[in-house]
Amino acid sequence: MTQTRRTATEPRRRPKQERSRERIDAILATTMRLIGEKGIDAVTMKEVGALAGGPIATVYHYFPSKSAILAMLYERFSEESRARFGAIIAGIARLDDVTAAADQLLDDYHARVAADPAIQDLQNAIQADKALQHLDIAETRQQAKMFCDKVGPMLQAEQREAFGRVVFLIFQLAGGVVRLALTQDEAEGRRTIEDYRSIIHTQLRLFL
Repeated sequence: MTQTRRTATEPRRRPKQERSRERIDAILATTMRLIGEKGIDAVTMKEVGALAGGPIATVYHYFPSKSAILAMLYERFSEESRARFGAIIAGIARLDDVTAAADQLLDDYHARVAADPAIQDLQNAIQADKALQHLDIAETRQQAKMFCDKVGPMLQAEQREAFGRVVFLIFQLAGGVVRLALTQDEAEGRRTIEDYRSIIHTQLRLFL
């Protein structure tokens, strides 16, 4: 990652004082609300500043660009995702539990994204912004590692590398499948999710 990309997508400063944290929380909450109401493309830094209770200079004080705001929103979404993810995989005690956990992870992710238009738009924006795509891939790698760290010790040693590659692909492709399903009508979207679930089961059976 280049220094330019880091500068463009990272906040200018991390909040240390309570007042600064509250200001950033207000900016993030306002941005997320506007995304849900009108879509990312229509949201401007000026509007965020005005509705978050301050001038645009205050927004730029913390964030160099809209991409930087989106990056922090995605970071917070990912933190919550990892917490939910960890709670689900904690229930894996044996290989027989792996497929059920994978089903629960897919259903939980689908339900979260389907329930909040702002999350859908945020996910689409992360995919469309070349400066932010690395965030999604890095998050997938982290979640795949969590899953493999839990399941890997139950597998034969010679299976673990291939299992890790398959898990990474399953997790990375899940986002695209869910986004596709949400563009379809209810019946077709449900079939899309179930078809992908069948693919996951087939791949996991190679190892379990």
